[in-house]
Amino acid sequence: MTVNIGIVGVGGMGQAHVARIRTELAGGRIAAVNDIDQARAERVAAPLGAAVYADDAQLVAAPEVDAVLVASFGPAHEATVTAAIAAGKPVLCEKPLAPTAAGCVRIMEAEARAGAKVVTVGFMRRFDRGYNEIKEAIAAGELGRPLIVHNRHRNPTVPQSYTADMAINDTAIHEIDTMRWLLGEEIAAVRVDQPRPTSRRFPHLADPLVLALVTESGVIAYDEVFVNIQYAYDIRCEVVLEAGTVALADQSATVRRDAAGARHRLTADHNQRFGQAFAAELQAWINAVAAGRQTGPTAWDGYAAAAVCDAGLRALASGGLEPVELIAKPALYA
Repeated sequence: MTVNIGIVGVGGMGQAHVARIRTELAGGRIAAVNDIDQARAERVAAPLGAAVYADDAQLVAAPEVDAVLVASFGPAHEATVTAAIAAGKPVLCEKPLAPTAAGCVRIMEAEARAGAKVVTVGFMRRFDRGYNEIKEAIAAGELGRPLIVHNRHRNPTVPQSYTADMAINDTAIHEIDTMRWLLGEEIAAVRVDQPRPTSRRFPHLADPLVLALVTESGVIAYDEVFVNIQYAYDIRCEVVLEAGTVALADQSATVRRDAAGARHRLTADHNQRFGQAFAAELQAWINAVAAGRQTGPTAWDGYAAAAVCDAGLRALASGGLEPVELIAKPALYA
């Protein structure tokens, strides 16, 4: 079975997904395209032979669309996802599922009314080989219980439109979900520290930030978010356990040695660093849609991450430790 996919949003992330589906993956094709920029939608759709729709609701309702891939601007996600749920069409939504926990609750309520899980959230790090090896090492138990986690999320730069809240709900949200998944428990509280700011930033931006995520059992996961570090896109994770540590290795296949020294290539962006994970995530979703089931992070995972982000924004304002407020997990996700 070929899964006919309608994609909403074909900016950088959406176009990267289109390229993967077209050249790397099996079982899926882009059948329809929608974007706020009509001309861009038409440029992307033309070589695919895909239909172009003026708005996302038309695309979701289109008979040739079996499943929906949402890669639009975060605040637009909720409307598209709820429309897909109402139409009974599986949907893969890039993070965030919605910008706030309240929006995610509305999405879960829509799934509850439909009586089925059709939403998958694009937390691609769950498909990264390195993170999966860390998870396996924790599960093996040979090094005891995890106690502390050190995360680093470093971008070379961000546009002027980037704001301090985005460091939490658009950037740190990746580590937030990854920590829930790696450690197998919810995050109970958040503190946000503001170190001395870099001079290489826009005046309105607090950068870097350091989040302290406290889990239900008391593990503290630190997350340095530094989005103007200049040199590369650099993702780090080290788990400190009772009898050892497990950490992501540098993502290098070769090392160059010459008169300037020994060095290896660093990735420039998320598509370079997590290309394998994105491909694995998309392939798993296409396979699940073809099999008539849901796979990967659910709407509950999108909600739980958003609830931590909400607490993080409160902590950014208060400077204190803020509790994460979660509703009881609905039966659909139990």
